[in-house]
Amino acid sequence: MFNDFKPVLKILLRFIIIYVVMVLAYQLYLNGYKNAGLDPFSTWIMRQVDFLQNKIGYPSEMVPGKPEDETTWFFVSGKYVSRMVEGCNAISVMILFLAFIFAFYEGSKTFLFGAVGVIALHIMNVLRIVGLNVLLVEYPQYSRMGHDYLFPAIIYGSVVLLWLVWIKFYALKDSERESA
Repeated sequence: MFNDFKPVLKILLRFIIIYVVMVLAYQLYLNGYKNAGLDPFSTWIMRQVDFLQNKIGYPSEMVPGKPEDETTWFFVSGKYVSRMVEGCNAISVMILFLAFIFAFYEGSKTFLFGAVGVIALHIMNVLRIVGLNVLLVEYPQYSRMGHDYLFPAIIYGSVVLLWLVWIKFYALKDSERESA
């Protein structure tokens, strides 16, 4: 009976190990910036959001908070509309994505798909933050719905879509050939 579940348990164990290792590595990275303001990766994303907002006609400025607050504010179209914190950088979402992809390891194409997926998630995340800031400027009455439901659905929906592509076109392709 155990042999029937062995492939599933192997994938699950691989997922858990990869996920835990990546989360611990990310936490070590964050610990290096404790009480020093927003971490460099989050700041890099914020600069991209700021650039894009300025390009589409929403004059933006990044206003750092106190270093111990580990946040930076978006000043958009003449008002403070949101703040960037570490959780907005989508690294935790990317870690979840990569752990799943590598749980179904398929050689070098795993690394390629992982890299393409992380880039796609990064782009979606930047667009998500821009969209949220535009929503906060234009329709502040929908801020809670946008922040809590709509924009998380976009980033998590992107992850699920990428997972489905990975499983359908890459991870299960070889096993389908073997069973045919």
